[in-house]
Amino acid sequence: MLPIRDENPTESPPVVTILLIAACIGVFLLLQPGGGSSPEELGAQAEFNFQTAAIPCELTRGRPLATEEVVETLQEGDATACTSDPDSPPVFPDKNVWLAVLYSMFLHGGFLHLGGNMLFLWVFGNNIEDTRGKFQYLIFYLLAGLAATAAHIAIEPSSTVPVVGASGAIAGVMGAYLVLFPNVPIRTLVIFFFITFIRIPAKWLLGFWFFSQFLVQPDAGVAWMAHVGGFVFGVAAGLWWKARAQPESEYELKPYH
Repeated sequence: MLPIRDENPTESPPVVTILLIAACIGVFLLLQPGGGSSPEELGAQAEFNFQTAAIPCELTRGRPLATEEVVETLQEGDATACTSDPDSPPVFPDKNVWLAVLYSMFLHGGFLHLGGNMLFLWVFGNNIEDTRGKFQYLIFYLLAGLAATAAHIAIEPSSTVPVVGASGAIAGVMGAYLVLFPNVPIRTLVIFFFITFIRIPAKWLLGFWFFSQFLVQPDAGVAWMAHVGGFVFGVAAGLWWKARAQPESEYELKPYH
């Protein structure tokens, strides 16, 4: 199921949401290597990801990956090639492994990955921005991305596979939307032996999406726990905002009740 739009008008232009989408698209088109399938293009993509993206092993060890760890990951398919005391020097010694967490939020693995993420961000992000304000929304978005990365590292601390995508941060936006606007109708595209459009309350669509993360196959290459961590962070933030809201707050003006 793909959300196309929500029936939840905003009172101000979603400037931050638009800028986040533009940043992700710009990075993908202008900075990331092309998405070709030739050995040279795949090699360039892998090099860029290892040099730029967050990697759990690097964050738990506080250092860039060593040559032997990258070789074992790429050539031997060992996704947990992390060692405590490697014998070889780092492949990218100048890499800032902490800033890489931020960079990863703007990287994507292909056009479908990028397009799906940006669609979800556009549908659900504008209302969170509208209710929380632009600065607070941006901080929330980045914190959701950090929470998502932390959740992924918690279950795969020795992973030497780069983590790319805005999915974790966007999952946080979706979690907050679930709490604040659970009954807002979402115009949704359904593809299941047939193609049709339906209107479904946000709580059912987002609830289905959340529980579907636990069905992801371990070898699918999806950081599903990052999605779960970001979503849970968003739900917690939404509950906190709602608890602090005045009786006649902006949420009372929105059709979630």
